[in-house]
Amino acid sequence: QVQLVESGGGSVQPGGSLRLSCVVSGSIFGIYAMGWYRQAPGKQRELVAAARSSTTNYADTVKGRFTISRDSATNTVYLQMNSLKPEDTAVYYCNVRSGLAVDYWGQGTQVTVSS
Repeated sequence: QVQLVESGGGSVQPGGSLRLSCVVSGSIFGIYAMGWYRQAPGKQRELVAAARSSTTNYADTVKGRFTISRDSATNTVYLQMNSLKPEDTAVYYCNVRSGLAVDYWGQGTQVTVSS
């Protein structure tokens, strides 16, 4: 059974930093990509950052502030978030897409940026 367990969310003031972690367990056929999405109240879920092989891509709204990384040895994907803004407030979800185009999701972790 595949499980994605996120951690690292919380409340922070504008300009602060947080680091999200997602540990992937279970068997996934040929991981194609790993990434982070977010969903703010009343909005659709959106891609924040994704990593595939040696390539990464980011939403324009987080470029230069967020960094995605992965540790293949521990099947962990991270999202380092710096210079956080109130508009970054959302539930953040870890995602893994397999080589068979199956998406796996974590339970989500809340990030709140407020003064």
